[in-house]
Amino acid sequence: IKTDYRNLMQNQNDSFYNLGIVPKMLQVIDRMRLVSPTPVQRSAIPLAIEGKDIVAVAQTGTGKTLAFGIPMVQLLANSRGQALVLAPTRDLALQVHQVFKGILHPFKMNAVVLIGGMPMGRQIQLLRGRPHVIIATPGRLIDHLEHRTVHLNKVSLLVLDEADRMLDMGFAVQVNHILKCLPHK
Repeated sequence: IKTDYRNLMQNQNDSFYNLGIVPKMLQVIDRMRLVSPTPVQRSAIPLAIEGKDIVAVAQTGTGKTLAFGIPMVQLLANSRGQALVLAPTRDLALQVHQVFKGILHPFKMNAVVLIGGMPMGRQIQLLRGRPHVIIATPGRLIDHLEHRTVHLNKVSLLVLDEADRMLDMGFAVQVNHILKCLPHK
């Protein structure tokens, strides 16, 4: 019996169930067939749910997108805010969007991806649908800001995905410009 109890406690400690995630999101995680959080998820999710600022460093493939996506969707579900995810490349923005589609849908929320190489008209149309999450590359987001086709006044959550890479790629000026367009809080 003691062995079973230890196994149960170990399994509970190595699951998403003790991270402060709401039951509806736990159902989404179960449907995705995720059993135990990665170290970055285990560390980041509870802090992000509390609304704390986080800097997370982890290798590719360790679940960083869900580490910020799960708490982001959970917080947005309880507010009228909007979230912004900045990514350095089109490919990363599209990957983030793919993950978010799966976790937003059960909450009846949506996301839009704003990247170069895609028609501005289609993106404007999607923005009119008042997305809960905007996933964008800095250059394309600035295009939309300059054309006043996007407004960031409702953004309450911000993620700089691969921020180090964004800065290495020379996006510091664009990121600072975008930050100035966001609400102070």
